Amino acid sequence: MPYDLLVIGGGINGAGIARDAAGRGLRVLLVEQDSLARHTSSASSKLVHGGLRYLEYLHLRLVRESLMERDRLLSIAPHLVRRQRFVLPHRSWLRPAWAVRVGLFLYDWMGRSSTLESSALVRFASSPYGAPLRPNLKLGFAYSDCTVDDSRLVILNAKDAAERGADIRVGHRLVRAARDGTAWRADIHCEATGESYTASARAIVNAAGPWVAEVLNARLGTGSRYPMRLVKGSHIVVGRLYEGDHAYALQHTDRRLVFVIPYLDDYTLIGTTDVPWHGKPGPAEIDPAETEYLCELVNRFFERQIGSAEVVWSYAGIRALQDDGAAEASAVTRDYVLELDAPAGLAPVLSVLGGKITTYRRLAEHALEKLQPLPGPIRGPWTATSPLPGGDLPGGDVDAFVAELRRRWPFLGDANCRRLAGAYGTRAMRLLESVQSRADMGEEFGGGMTRLEVDYLIQEEWARSAEDIAWRHSKTGLRATPAEQQRLRDYFGK
Repeated sequence: MPYDLLVIGGGINGAGIARDAAGRGLRVLLVEQDSLARHTSSASSKLVHGGLRYLEYLHLRLVRESLMERDRLLSIAPHLVRRQRFVLPHRSWLRPAWAVRVGLFLYDWMGRSSTLESSALVRFASSPYGAPLRPNLKLGFAYSDCTVDDSRLVILNAKDAAERGADIRVGHRLVRAARDGTAWRADIHCEATGESYTASARAIVNAAGPWVAEVLNARLGTGSRYPMRLVKGSHIVVGRLYEGDHAYALQHTDRRLVFVIPYLDDYTLIGTTDVPWHGKPGPAEIDPAETEYLCELVNRFFERQIGSAEVVWSYAGIRALQDDGAAEASAVTRDYVLELDAPAGLAPVLSVLGGKITTYRRLAEHALEKLQPLPGPIRGPWTATSPLPGGDLPGGDVDAFVAELRRRWPFLGDANCRRLAGAYGTRAMRLLESVQSRADMGEEFGGGMTRLEVDYLIQEEWARSAEDIAWRHSKTGLRATPAEQQRLRDYFGK
């Protein structure tokens, strides 16, 4: 049976498009050569935000769309997306106070339908926001955005797609595809079995992220009229820098904003950098110069000084952006381009260039609009109000759900109840339904991860390795000891 849509890439855009298309009644096949969210989509700043700095470049449409999507994602995934207050210390020689006030007023106005708190002036001498900052900083501004578990957002979009009929194949690589009239014939290789097979699809979506140009040129035999630019973004995680749940947006001397965000209770996430990437797409690591860049900025603002020795984890990802001719990597647009190649009488291919996690859902809607008319029982847009798996929390109240988990499974402890609620939402009940005691959950692999949960992630969420479990399906790797991490690898080896 031929598919209506073959989606190449298991990042946020590929998973979001697969989910939307499957919910419209299309037969969907998604192939991902590695693991879901293996690369760029798990290497973000973990934000769902309007993009305050995009106002400076007059990317007003992107900001407005992002602010609308921020509220939609908060509604459909309250377990993954959380309100976050940001503090922007003012540095007059970078931007005058009136300009920042105007920008924040515009930000609030463009997001005027939001339930998030509006921006405000902050005098650090009389505010707890000033407590961790150096005494020369007198004035700042507070505004609101959201944080997100980026890799789980990808995985739950793929899971919803699968539950709506999509065929999600992880560890499957598109080798090549060719048009056969109104259909594509795609040769696909399965890493696990070493076997190859052919699939037929009426259309292809190329959502391969940094590999989008390679897929077009080498595997599909087509090309793009849009120049592309690869940019590496890196982050570091250190021990908790300060008390409080608020985050900071720090202005560097190059006018970039770097975020300092409370992370998983005991840590602080710092990033991102923007460095041109001239190599081939693939796994990326932070450079020592990037670590120094981020530490040096934190040390300019905070009383507590940090260096590379304080870094407990770092990660980096490569973003494929439309090259708009900007001189600096940080100024390249984060807006997306959907390029349709649809010669008369031949099967179409739609390529996704650019984009950001915040706007993935709307990007998917635009992608399906571009591909119409597609054969099949295609329905209208539906994802704006339909919760992601686990997102059907009564009133979106995560705290109340955590309290219910504590009541029913008191031996889990508060930290594990919060972690499970944040990862699975109401699906945590399904995970725990047969559990009567801690012993029922089996061996622990660090950070609260147990054999019960590992088996669930393998069976239900396409986890393929100990690394997947520890760093993408969860972040329990941050708290796991080397011995616990080895036990997890050994369990996979069995």
